[in-house]
Amino acid sequence: MFTTARTMRFVGPLAIASAVLMFPELAAAATAGEGAFDFTNHWAGYTSIAVFALAYALVISEETIHLRKSKPVMVAAGIIWIVVALAFIQQGETHAAEAAIRHNLLEFAELFLFLLAAMTYINSMDERGVFAALRAWLVSQGFTLRTIFWVTGGLAFVISPIADNLTTALLMATVVMAVGGSNTVFIVVACINIVVAANAGGAFSPFGDITTLMVWQKGIVQFQDFFVLFVPSLVNWLIPAAIMSLSVPKTHPDPVQEEIVILDGAWIIVGLFVATIAMAVSFHQFLHLPPVVGMMTGLGVLKLYGYFLTSRDRFFPSPTDADIGESGMMEDTAPDYRPASGRPPAFNVFKALQRAEWDTLMFFYGIILCIGGLGTLGYLTLGSNLMYGDLGPTAANVIVGILSAVFDNIPIMFAVLSVLPDMDQGQWLLVTLTAGVGGSMLSIGSAAGIAVMGQARGVYTFLAHLKWSWAIALGYAASIWAHLLVNAGSFG
Repeated sequence: MFTTARTMRFVGPLAIASAVLMFPELAAAATAGEGAFDFTNHWAGYTSIAVFALAYALVISEETIHLRKSKPVMVAAGIIWIVVALAFIQQGETHAAEAAIRHNLLEFAELFLFLLAAMTYINSMDERGVFAALRAWLVSQGFTLRTIFWVTGGLAFVISPIADNLTTALLMATVVMAVGGSNTVFIVVACINIVVAANAGGAFSPFGDITTLMVWQKGIVQFQDFFVLFVPSLVNWLIPAAIMSLSVPKTHPDPVQEEIVILDGAWIIVGLFVATIAMAVSFHQFLHLPPVVGMMTGLGVLKLYGYFLTSRDRFFPSPTDADIGESGMMEDTAPDYRPASGRPPAFNVFKALQRAEWDTLMFFYGIILCIGGLGTLGYLTLGSNLMYGDLGPTAANVIVGILSAVFDNIPIMFAVLSVLPDMDQGQWLLVTLTAGVGGSMLSIGSAAGIAVMGQARGVYTFLAHLKWSWAIALGYAASIWAHLLVNAGSFG
C-alpha cells in the first residue's frame, strides 16, 4: 500500500501474539541465533516480549493518545536489539547480533526506497490534479446511487493494482462522500464496498499492497504469476458487493458540480509512472537486479522532468499586464524569472517527496527490526511447527488471512517471508491472497479500512462494517475456493 499525504497516520494495528508465536524466525538471523541458542526461556526473551507488547499497546492507542505509531516501534526496535546483542555477548558470540540486524536493515532499505519512489509519483500526480479530475468527473455524471456503488467499487478494484489499495480507497471514498451527502446509509455501504474492492484489487498485483510487494521483491512469485489471482480476487469482491448492493436504492443523489484544473505535466507524469513500473519489472525479470533499482531510476527521471517544468516557468514566464503596452504588443523588458501573477506554482518534486508518509515508512523500520529481533531470539519458531507443520500449509495460510482481519498483515507476511517455509507456488499464492483480502472482514484489518474510517469519521465505523462482515467472509471463503479450483495446477 503506497500512501499519500492524506493518509497521514493509518496502517493498522499489529499482531503481537500471532506474529510472535505463529511464524518461523528470520532466515538470516536464524543462522546466528536459533541454530546455536534458544532465548525463548531466557531473560532476554522475556524482556523483548514485554517491550514489544508495550509498543504494540501504544500503537493501537494512537487515535486516543495521539502518538504516531512509528515512535513506539522505533524505540522498541532499538531496545530489543540491545537485549539481543547482550544475550549473544553473554554466550561469547560478539558479532552474531550484528550479522542478524544487517540482514533486517537490507530488507528495510529495499522496501523503504521502493515505497519512497512510488509515494513521490503518487503525490506528484495528486499535486498536478489527476485524482481530483477523476473525482470531479465521477460526481458530475448524474449516476444513481446503486450505479455509483458499482462504479466506485469497480474503479477501486482496477486502480488499486497500480496506485495501491490505500490511495485508491481514499480517492473513491472522497467521491462517495461528495455524492452521498447526508445519506449515511449509502456512504457506509459504499465505503465498505470500496475497502473490499481495493484490498481485493491489490492482491493480484505486486504494486497493489505492501504484502504483495514484499513477496515479489523476495523473488518467490514472479511478476506475471500474480495475475493468476485475478479471478479469486474478483470473486472476493463481487460476492459481498452483490449482497450489499441490494440495500442501495436506485434513486439519484443531489447533483454536484465541481471544476478541477489539471496542471501542466500531469499526464506526462502519469506516463513516467507507468514507465517506471515497467522499468522496475524489467530490472527484476531481465537484468536480475532488485526492483528498487528500477524505481529509483524512474524517480531520477521524474526529478529531471521536474527540473524541465521549473526551468520552463522560470525562463519562459507567461506575460503579465505590465509586459503589454497600450498597443497590445509585448514591451522589451527584462524577465524577472518569476511565475506570472495567478499562475499555479511551479512543480517541485521535492515537495512531493516531502509529502511522503514518513510515519508509515518509519513504522516499517520499527516493525521489521522488532520482528527480526524476536525471530533471532527464537520466538517465531515456537508456532511454526503448529502452523506449517501440524496443521499444514493450506490451513495455516487460511488462518493467516483470518488473523489479518484482527491484526496487521505486514509483520505477519514479513515473518513468513523471512524464513521461507517449504511451500509450492500454489501455497505462496494462497498466502498472498489471504493476507491481502483477509483484512477486509473488519474495518481495522487493513490500512485502507482504517484510512477510510478516518476520512468518514463517525459515519463509516467499526460497528457499521461489522454488520456486513458475514458477507465479506463469504467472499473470503469463495475466493479461497476459486484459487484452489482455478489455479489447481500450481499446487504440488
